[in-house]
Amino acid sequence: MRLPADMSVWLTAAVGLAVLAYAYIRTFSPYFFDDCASILRSLTLGYRLIKYKTCKPFYSILDCFLDAVRRHPSKVFIHFEGRAYSYGEVDRQSNKVARALQVEARLREGDSVALFLPNEPSFVWTWLGLAKLGCPAALLNFNIRSKSLLHCFSCCGAKVLVASPELLDAVEEVLPTLREQGIRVFLLSGSCSLEGVTPLADKIAEASDKPLSPELRANIHIRSTALYIYTSGTTGLPKAAVVTHERVWAASFVQAACGTTAADIFYINLPLYHSAGFLIGMAGGIERGLTLVLKRKFSASQFWDDCRKHNVTVMQYIGETLRYLCNTPKKENEKNHKVRIAIGNGVRSDVWTEFLNRFGDIKVRELYAATEGNIGFINYTSKIGAVGRINFVHRFFFPYTLIKFDIEKEEPIRNSEGLCIEADIGETGLLVGKITHRSPFVGYAGNKQQTEKKRLYDVLKKGDQYFNTGDLLRFDHDNFVYFQDRVGDTFRWKGENVATSEVADILTASHCISEANVYGVKVEGHEGRIGMAAITLTEGEAFDSADVYKQVVSYLPAYARPRFLRIQPSMEMTGTFKMKKVKLVEEGFSPALIEDPLYFLDPEQKTYVPLTEEIYSAIASGKIKL
Repeated sequence: MRLPADMSVWLTAAVGLAVLAYAYIRTFSPYFFDDCASILRSLTLGYRLIKYKTCKPFYSILDCFLDAVRRHPSKVFIHFEGRAYSYGEVDRQSNKVARALQVEARLREGDSVALFLPNEPSFVWTWLGLAKLGCPAALLNFNIRSKSLLHCFSCCGAKVLVASPELLDAVEEVLPTLREQGIRVFLLSGSCSLEGVTPLADKIAEASDKPLSPELRANIHIRSTALYIYTSGTTGLPKAAVVTHERVWAASFVQAACGTTAADIFYINLPLYHSAGFLIGMAGGIERGLTLVLKRKFSASQFWDDCRKHNVTVMQYIGETLRYLCNTPKKENEKNHKVRIAIGNGVRSDVWTEFLNRFGDIKVRELYAATEGNIGFINYTSKIGAVGRINFVHRFFFPYTLIKFDIEKEEPIRNSEGLCIEADIGETGLLVGKITHRSPFVGYAGNKQQTEKKRLYDVLKKGDQYFNTGDLLRFDHDNFVYFQDRVGDTFRWKGENVATSEVADILTASHCISEANVYGVKVEGHEGRIGMAAITLTEGEAFDSADVYKQVVSYLPAYARPRFLRIQPSMEMTGTFKMKKVKLVEEGFSPALIEDPLYFLDPEQKTYVPLTEEIYSAIASGKIKL
């Protein structure tokens, strides 16, 4: 059928205008369509969260998993070390774990249980079993030991510890204290000779795998505590961030916001005790109904072989892991894989660029968030270097701002009325998120003082409350968000937060150290900051390198050990008797610039050795690996 001449003209004109409009938008507002797509996804996910908040009975991430089991029981849920575990198999195993713990540990709804487990499928089905009983799980970092382990265990209020056989030595070290406190310890093994430790594997094997009644968790709701995830902070010991079911849902939506689907295969090589591995990776995988590939720990040499073997389409990262991948020897088949999306945080712009050049057109979804925080960003445009993008819908539902911050005093700058001052566009400022019913800040278990420290009052008007992220960010004129640095007593190394006061406490336990001022310094070619400490010696004592080495290795995980020491005659203090760090950080660890004696932790010699120009050059050139 032929169109009338006038209609044909109008149609041609309309198409022409549409093409011109599209070209104009792409030229002068290149992220318009990305913004629209992100806003639509955000509204859709927001609607789902509101629905979950109000529905009766409460619909949790566990219920989402059970729905996936009903839809596709035979679909692979987890690939792990040559074995495939289906949704149905993981469900049945979690039923057995729940029944065994219900009988042996006498668990009831609301009882907290600490999990001290490595990355393996038993972590997943043990957590699911606890969720079926209505029990919150405290996810213990399997690197921590001694004092830190006891602290983490005690602050979540748990009376039960479930541990892996490979972590038995760490459990044995604190067992006398746990027994004194009436803590029941269960080991996921068939036998154990240690008095006070109950092997659980046989009990699990004998238990029924039939479904448990939802009545066991009938009182759980959206604001109930689902998890305790530990985050380092200014206390010097890890803090147990209270993660509600609402927060679990919100974090699990990250995958959906980044464009993953049920057809994807998601590679988790980050620890499950981290919010990234557990909430974004594992819980996000459940929300999508996809297949997970679980790795005990990250391996750069095995990474792409794993991806090819399992047809991985979505990967997780932290900045360091992408750098490790870029540091591997180049191969001809580097772009021979199916990975299309990478979700993570903390990658430097140069590493990001090199990663794309070497490994192909992968959509890098860099994000910013904190486990306990009430504000986060996702860079859905893949603009290199940015951690997110401002849009009005996000800001309306989750109000936030950047405020001017005094780095030296480590506090917000306020005006004559006592209110904070918003940072200008392009200016670095402290990110704060308004505390509202829609964006709450729950805080830390058993630590009201540290919870209160994270609240800022009278920010933009008298009486308001904001969450202090402790992070310095910058907004640019194109509405992109850039991470600048951390403030306070925490820095980040090897993807882990390091609390400086905890490290200082360990150092000063050495007989030769009187004071320790711990901070992070930048090293060329590395993300984050590596640990360094300025110390003063105990009067009449010489520096005992062997004893200091023994202290840090015995009581600190590898990422928290200060690799550089600087011996000073005295500490420089502020007017309020706080140790000054800014100048120390700026001076770094170069023996050519610093007159004070410098030492380097040499793991091969198992001691601290004098930091020479030769060692410094080897570190700078990458010959010495940190």
